[in-house]
Amino acid sequence: QVQLVESGGGLVQAGGSLRLSCAASGGTFSTYAMGWFRRAPGKEREFVAALNWSGAVIYYADSVRGRFTISRDNAKSTVYLQMNSLKPEDTAVYYCAREALRTAFGLLQEKGYDYWGQGTQVTVSS
Repeated sequence: QVQLVESGGGLVQAGGSLRLSCAASGGTFSTYAMGWFRRAPGKEREFVAALNWSGAVIYYADSVRGRFTISRDNAKSTVYLQMNSLKPEDTAVYYCAREALRTAFGLLQEKGYDYWGQGTQVTVSS
């Protein structure tokens, strides 16, 4: 069974930084694209960032581009989200997810993924 476990969330002041980690087990991590999504209070879950199996192809939501960095360490079966210059509007539960193969949905929406972590809370105070 594939399991994804996020960690690194917490409470931080605006302008601060956090680094989220997502540890994968039970699958062949290095062959899958991975993504980060978030759900803010009162909003739908939205795409944050994604990268392909090697990390050479990366996508960011406009709202986080230039502030967040997604990366992966295939030897550790872990994907990271470095979040800098955090804003109160970044407050959300952050989820990592594994790409669903053989679909036409791509990496920018939830339907493009088949396994999800439990989420980790990020709270940014003003």
